[in-house]
Amino acid sequence: MFDHDYARHQMVERHLARRGIADARVLKAMAAVPREAFVEQGFEEFAYEDSLLPIAEGQTISQPYIVARMAEAAEIEATDNVLEVGAGSGYAAAVLSHLARQVSAIERHAALAETASQRLAALDRRNVAVRTGDGTKGWPEKAPFDAILVSAGGPSAPMALKEQLEIGGRLIIPIGQQERSQRLVRITRLAAGRYEEEDLGAVFFVPLIGEAGWREHSQPATAHLRQHLPDLIAEAGEDLPSPDDPAFADPFERFADRRVVLLGEASHGTSEFYRARAAITRRLVERHGFTIVAVEADWPDAAAVDRFVRGRQKAGEAPPFQRFPAWMWRNREVDAFIRRLRSHNAVTTGRQAGFYGLDIYNMRGSIAAVLAYLDATDPQAAAIARERYGCLTPWQNAPDTYGRAVLTAGYHTCEEAVVQQCRELLRQALDAMTREPDALFDAAQNARLVASAEKYYRIMYYGGADAWNLRDRHMFETLEQLLDRAGPDGKAVVWAHNSHIGDARRTDMGKVRGELNIGQLCREKYGDAAALIGFGTNTGTVAAASDWDGDMEIKAIRPSHEKSVERCFHLSGRPRLLLDFARHSGVSEALCAERLERFIGVIYRPESELLSHYAKVELARQFDTYVWFEETRAVAPLAMEAKSGRMPDTFPFGL
Repeated sequence: MFDHDYARHQMVERHLARRGIADARVLKAMAAVPREAFVEQGFEEFAYEDSLLPIAEGQTISQPYIVARMAEAAEIEATDNVLEVGAGSGYAAAVLSHLARQVSAIERHAALAETASQRLAALDRRNVAVRTGDGTKGWPEKAPFDAILVSAGGPSAPMALKEQLEIGGRLIIPIGQQERSQRLVRITRLAAGRYEEEDLGAVFFVPLIGEAGWREHSQPATAHLRQHLPDLIAEAGEDLPSPDDPAFADPFERFADRRVVLLGEASHGTSEFYRARAAITRRLVERHGFTIVAVEADWPDAAAVDRFVRGRQKAGEAPPFQRFPAWMWRNREVDAFIRRLRSHNAVTTGRQAGFYGLDIYNMRGSIAAVLAYLDATDPQAAAIARERYGCLTPWQNAPDTYGRAVLTAGYHTCEEAVVQQCRELLRQALDAMTREPDALFDAAQNARLVASAEKYYRIMYYGGADAWNLRDRHMFETLEQLLDRAGPDGKAVVWAHNSHIGDARRTDMGKVRGELNIGQLCREKYGDAAALIGFGTNTGTVAAASDWDGDMEIKAIRPSHEKSVERCFHLSGRPRLLLDFARHSGVSEALCAERLERFIGVIYRPESELLSHYAKVELARQFDTYVWFEETRAVAPLAMEAKSGRMPDTFPFGL
């Protein structure tokens, strides 16, 4: 069962206190109000994400940080009389009721006002009154107010609200000439007819509709984009042919001198992304000495592919990538790439190119690989390892259950065992002489993987950034190991989702959720020797599931959201392009502003796309280069052999 109390505590600490909300009374009020009571049914588990959530009448419940920020800016005292304009779900009014003596809330939608009243009554918030009306006119009968908070953006501050302020009262309101792009302003009434105005920064609110606000049907929010950013993108973007054209890889020659080239994808089931990455990688491998292809996949399964591309395949070896989401790697696009890599390795006079998995998905397979190596080289060590790994085996097919179990079990013993096993194999890798260095390196990496996976499946029970960060650190450290092993001239291409290879510090992942990723870590270690290349699309089809461990479906991708970076590229009118931010300062500066970006993993839910698949990013800082396909199609999966069982891998991320 989802622990809302724990999630609320995490929200106050991570999304509010860490981001600068310092008023102890505001933090206490935010911790006291159960936000899950104010969201629509089915959205309760998202209540403590720092994001807008949809409510009835096409409206939204404000993100917790904005509610706290506005409350703090209003400097509310315990004896104050407060007005809220735009009651919506009633959540902000509930928070304000813990800060003020009396709260009056106005909502223009009668159904929302009624629901908000019921929710507040259920929580016994008796110092709140809600009514239906035009919020731009205020509530004269309840005036004067010590503070007024407006939860919608208007073209200017309504005079009625300013006049209903007490002398010294504060009006907090988003103001802007574009409906959904405003500055948060604090207006303090100094005397009759005298006001002081302070700019508190950029915000994003629904329009303030009313006599002194916006009209019900005003100019579309994206109309201004047609005259500005899309034109810049169309002008700066470099044409790209089809990924199947040999000339497709030509523009990517500029990255040939990098140590690491990271190639993203906006989904795990799009043919154009795979074919584009394959074309770029082939060019870097065949002409520029890249010998490491490191992918967001299991180490043991990728090792089987590596043996194939090096011509060392074992007789009777089971086909790799049998588990969910099998189509992510068992598809015709990847099959064509690895066969081309095998052909290259067969004739190259230099070092062969290898195919490696970075991820910590397959704990079961990794344990088996470590034990198989020890069985062949040191049966006594294998027996000890089996005892050590024994405490993991009950949960190998359902590691999320392990996460729950360790809350009451003595899991530290198991953690120490796998870490000790890892240390012993790593010491072997450093100190022992062996005739099969590749086998020893493979076993050492598997031992490291098991140690990481044990921690990952334990901490993912708690949710939040810890599990994500452990996973991406593991992937980055695996990449480091591969590069170190290749020597100072070693160069790698990384295939992973945009969420892994774009710099997390330039997205909501890092700013709001405290998450890091491979792209950030590569920039921190390798600087300009790392190239981060993102991919995006507007519409088409994608291979994805509706639920974790569900069947693959071919789904239609909804056209991009009006406030997204994808919409900007769509409005440019270009079917395919490459935009190198380092070469075009004008468009890069424009794309440093925060906008939504779409992330589709192995799960795609078009019906809740804005909530499930969009996050704010600074695109030109997130990536060095962005590759655009206006329309894309789903990957072509290969036929599946019978499965021996499934496990939930890195649920709940799916990225």
